Amino acid sequence: MQTNFSDAQLAQPAIKRSNEILRSCVHCGFCTATCPTYQVLGDELDSPRGRIYLIKDMLENDRDPDAKTVKHIDRCLSCLACMTTCPSGVHYMHLVDHARDYIEKRYKRPFSDRALRWILARILPYPMRFRLALLAAKMGRPLARFMPDARLQAMLEMAPKTIPPVSRNDDPQTFAPQIARKKRVALMTGCAQKALNTDINDATIRVLRRLGCEVVVAEGAGCCGALTHHMGKSDESHATAARNIRAWVREMDAGGLDAIVINTSGCGTTVKDYGHMFRNDPALAADAARVSAITKDVSEVLIDLDMPAGDDKAMVVGYHAACSLQHGQQIKTFPKDLLKRAGFTVVEPRDSHLCCGSAGTYNLMQPEISKQLKARKVQTLEAKNPDVIAAGNIGCMMQIGSGTKIPVVHSVELLDWATGGPRPPSLDADATPKSDVPILR
Repeated sequence: MQTNFSDAQLAQPAIKRSNEILRSCVHCGFCTATCPTYQVLGDELDSPRGRIYLIKDMLENDRDPDAKTVKHIDRCLSCLACMTTCPSGVHYMHLVDHARDYIEKRYKRPFSDRALRWILARILPYPMRFRLALLAAKMGRPLARFMPDARLQAMLEMAPKTIPPVSRNDDPQTFAPQIARKKRVALMTGCAQKALNTDINDATIRVLRRLGCEVVVAEGAGCCGALTHHMGKSDESHATAARNIRAWVREMDAGGLDAIVINTSGCGTTVKDYGHMFRNDPALAADAARVSAITKDVSEVLIDLDMPAGDDKAMVVGYHAACSLQHGQQIKTFPKDLLKRAGFTVVEPRDSHLCCGSAGTYNLMQPEISKQLKARKVQTLEAKNPDVIAAGNIGCMMQIGSGTKIPVVHSVELLDWATGGPRPPSLDADATPKSDVPILR
């Protein structure tokens, strides 16, 4: 694609990077075939190619964003299926992230939009605030149908039936390996996940310890910054990311780390991009690159640890490939290979490359499109008649779980069970409530 940025514009690092990305696009349109919003809406401007044209026009002319451009950029899920499909290697993620930052700085949204985005940015990345919000939403669920705004309805409907007690395993501490130490790893415990489902981190710690990992929950680490980053709130997301970088570098310099383990793939995609995010920050560029270089999805670590084979579980697992894992991190086979090795029968739905519609805060800010994508994903998963649905991202789990009666668990919960851990509580509808302080088993 031909571009016409001025020398002054190209002196800006963000513009220079976007110019490189724009020039790599050859207008082929392969991206339209795998774009979920294009399939649902059928509008060229709701495809990656269409959005690229809008972004190019906005940036090149250094103009304030208009409502039309903002609407179509907001409709992007950032599922990154287009990057998997693109034969030219267009790095759409960096381009759309730049566009969102640009829009956030130069476009005044309607008050209701500003208020909603402010609330989400002030609640979701903070586990205790999020817990209180979930409790309030749970009490307000009966009123959801009376809400005049579909986004408010979605927020109320999001509240789970039960909110798990705080897991003390998420507190800063070190867990010793149960066999001779093979690795020393830091576990990112996340933010929203700690409020929505504490079983995931508990299972991750158990299975890593069982396979010879010393597991560190680093003091000062928290939200990865993805939620605010994808809203274009770069100052907030970078501040959050910087705290993580400093926390993990302290551990790297003190006791050494073989990996930073992440069990929420949306977070993993962002942390692996810290090196790019801080490339122009002289104070943090080197440390950010160090962190990104050793960040791994939990499936990558378990593959490397050569997890032992398990007995046949006589259970069919419908595997949902989270977009942030298969497209953002290009990890496609490891979770399935591990589940099969553990003794499960693994099936995949039709169009497994398409997004479920969760996409961070997308299901709250674009509920109509999100519900259509959820219905499609649930239908294709249920068509495989699985006993359980497994995924590697809490957002996908909540999204799919709200549309099906089939139990939905994290892949690592099944792997923990297969290697000697407890049966995932979500598999049993009549499971007894967890204790206030979950004990590692």
